[in-house]
Amino acid sequence: MSALFFTNGAIYANVIPRFPEIKDALGLSDTLYGASIAAMPVGALLSGLAAAAIIRRLGSGRVAVIGSVLLAATMLGVGLAPVPILFALGLFLAGVLDSVTDVGQNAHGLRVQKRYGRSIINGFHAIWSLGAVVGGFMSAGAIAIGLPLGVHLAITGALFAATAIVALRFCLPGPEEESGDAETPTTAAAAPTARRTPRIALVMAGLAVIAIAGTIVEEVGSSWATLYMRESLGAPAALAAMGFIALIGFQFIGRLVGDRLVDRFGQRMVAVAGGALVAVGMGSALAWPSVPLTLVGFAAAGFGVATLVPAAMHAADELPGLRPGTGLTVVTWLMRLGFLISPLVIGTVSDATELRVSLVIVPVAGLLVIALSGFLERRRA
Repeated sequence: MSALFFTNGAIYANVIPRFPEIKDALGLSDTLYGASIAAMPVGALLSGLAAAAIIRRLGSGRVAVIGSVLLAATMLGVGLAPVPILFALGLFLAGVLDSVTDVGQNAHGLRVQKRYGRSIINGFHAIWSLGAVVGGFMSAGAIAIGLPLGVHLAITGALFAATAIVALRFCLPGPEEESGDAETPTTAAAAPTARRTPRIALVMAGLAVIAIAGTIVEEVGSSWATLYMRESLGAPAALAAMGFIALIGFQFIGRLVGDRLVDRFGQRMVAVAGGALVAVGMGSALAWPSVPLTLVGFAAAGFGVATLVPAAMHAADELPGLRPGTGLTVVTWLMRLGFLISPLVIGTVSDATELRVSLVIVPVAGLLVIALSGFLERRRA
């Protein structure tokens, strides 16, 4: 299972530090670049709600593996796109695949967590972050030695696709399990769907916004950190990639210790502390811009959002009375709105003002997490 999370993080991260190179080659403005990046979440939104049905039919492990292989091939196409429309279409297809793959691997990870009887989902997401860190360093290394983009992505795509295929044999067998608490017929009758639906919808909405706030911070690191470091702060190309690596690296550390923090203090307290870290860290970096402080700000933001997406996914998967994968699929689908909204907003505001102003969306996301933390559970007894 860990191998699937690792490959999913590494595949996309090998492309991210080379986005400025692709942007320059295609002659994209910040607005067009942001619109192209937004094509990925559009694809994810269109395919995301089908994930639960696909998982029930094929199994979560198999869906995660097939999606990883196809995603690796698609990212090669993104890197080699000769014109802007093909760049956007490649990202659209990547979003279609990544949405289903993401739900598949998280559904399988939550199956494994149920077997353990304690929180381990943050550990899986830590492995995803580790994969992204490794992918970012691989890409930075490829840039440093002048490895052509096509050769670089062909090698990494083949490597991680093979890893995913091997991982399939270690996935859990059998059908997907029911989510939520085990209700008896009497309990179900006492809480009919008509009375339960508004509350579940409200909780799903709150969890989705928390996840969106986390994805906004991740998307800024993925799509804009390297560009901001290079164009706004004047960092060299190899050093500019460190903005993304700082964010994703400290996200990895946060997820590595996240399960213990959640078990000790509860999802709610950890989310409040994380939101404050995002707001203060990136707020300070934007107020006093410099390369060192910006790296610290991205690191603080990565650590702060480390547990947010896993927390929202876990809480959604535990909602009572839903078919396997339904709560997880809906919240994951809505979460993709963050990846859609933020590049459009950042690109437009950046062209109208400057990129530093548009990145204020990051500390705002941290404040939003603090405000909505009540939708997450307190410490378990």
